[in-house]
Amino acid sequence: MNSPSPQIGFDRFIQLEWAAIALRIRAGKAALNELNEVLDSSHTGQAAKKKTRTVLNRLWLEPRADLVDFADRGVEIYCGAPDTTVPALTWGMALATYPFFGRVAEIVGRLTTLQGDCTSAEVHRRMAEIYGEREGTRRMTNMVLQSQASWGAIERLENGQRILRQKAMNLHGSQVATWLAEASLRYAGRQLSTSGLESSPVMFPFVLGGSISYLLSQSSHVELRIDSMGGQVACLRTS
Repeated sequence: MNSPSPQIGFDRFIQLEWAAIALRIRAGKAALNELNEVLDSSHTGQAAKKKTRTVLNRLWLEPRADLVDFADRGVEIYCGAPDTTVPALTWGMALATYPFFGRVAEIVGRLTTLQGDCTSAEVHRRMAEIYGEREGTRRMTNMVLQSQASWGAIERLENGQRILRQKAMNLHGSQVATWLAEASLRYAGRQLSTSGLESSPVMFPFVLGGSISYLLSQSSHVELRIDSMGGQVACLRTS
């Protein structure tokens, strides 16, 4: 049985290439031995390789039971546009699967909104306020930041002390934009205003490229409502 949503979990650096291979395997376009060969060549020990495989399993190979359908819909999108969707799809699965990853993304997105950069010390300080001042928190935050750099979301400068936001990828209102907006809802775990979703800091590496209300109206897995104040909110359908 798959375990509940982990509180941290994302404790390894994940290259985009590794995530792309895992996605191709789930799509039936690659074999497991291809991933094993890549991990064997990049990991010096079995323990490190096993931990990396655990993260890749949760992302694509063996997602949690409540995320299997979501992952499979991501695979369908990938099969329609394999060359352009890997970063957005992997980002969305990480958001939906790992709250820790999402919190780092949220903090980086907020800190880099005005000037486009921030210091890693600022990110670590805010993560410590949430998860506690411990070495594990710092190390895993570094793993997430290193992964986000590999995925093209940020650049780490000055030996990792400064974080520069990279140019956002425009998704042009495509299927992956709708799916990624749903991923943001899954990360939040509650209903959100559509205006809040549109400006969500966790989405900073991407421009959805269309009205968030229109995009979400295209999803049979998201419900749009009007709240008591007359504002539009979005939530996941429960049935």
